[in-house]
Amino acid sequence: MTLAKAGHHVIAADRNMQWNEETVAAIRTAGGQADAIEIDMSSAESIHAAFAKAKEIGRVEILVNNAGITRDGLALRMKPEDWNTVIQINLTGAFLATQQVLPVMMKERWGRIVNIASVVGKSGNAGQANYVSSKAGLIGLTKAIAQEMGSRGVTVNAVAPGFIDTDMTAVLPAEVKEKLLASIPLKRLGTPEDIANAVRFLCSEEAGYITGHVLDVNGGMYM
Repeated sequence: MTLAKAGHHVIAADRNMQWNEETVAAIRTAGGQADAIEIDMSSAESIHAAFAKAKEIGRVEILVNNAGITRDGLALRMKPEDWNTVIQINLTGAFLATQQVLPVMMKERWGRIVNIASVVGKSGNAGQANYVSSKAGLIGLTKAIAQEMGSRGVTVNAVAPGFIDTDMTAVLPAEVKEKLLASIPLKRLGTPEDIANAVRFLCSEEAGYITGHVLDVNGGMYM
C-alpha cells in the first residue's frame, strides 16, 4: 500500500492468492495500481514464471524481497528439512528473484532492490539457527549485489526489522511482551508501517546515494 501511494504499480506476489487479491483490492480502492501473481519462493520454476508474468505487465524497476518463514528449533535437534526449507525460501528464493530483475535494471541503468532481513540476522537468536542464517545471508547478499550493480545505477539495500506488532506477536504471553518491551529503548513494538516507510525511502530518488546499507528499524533494541 505504501509504495502504491508513492505512485508505483505494485505486484502482490505470494503463494496465497487470496492474500494477493485482498492486497490488490485494497490498493485499487485507495486509487493505486496493482496486480496479483502467484509465486512459490521455494521453486525456481515458479519464480521464473511469476516474473515472466510481471514483465508482461510492465518493466520491473523495484524488487522487495520480503518472503520469510520460520521453522524454529534448537540446532541440536533441528531436522535437515527444516534447515533447508528456511534457507531455500528466505535466502535462495531472494537470490533467484534478484537474478530475474537484474538484466532489465542494468539495461535501464536504474533499479531498487530492498531485502527484508531481521534484527536477529545481526544479533543472533537461540532456537533459530536456520532463520538467523538465512537473514544474515540476506545481508551478505545485499552487500555483494550492491557492489556488483553500483556502476549500473542499481542500489541494493536491506531493512532489518525488530519485533513488529503483527498477528505473530499478538499471541505472545504478556510476560514475554513485557520482557521484549524492556529491551527496546523506544518502549513499543514496531508497526508494519514503520517497515513500509523505510522501504519506501530506500526505493526513492532521495536514497539514490545509499547502497549496500542495512537500515535497522528496531526501536533501538540492537545497535
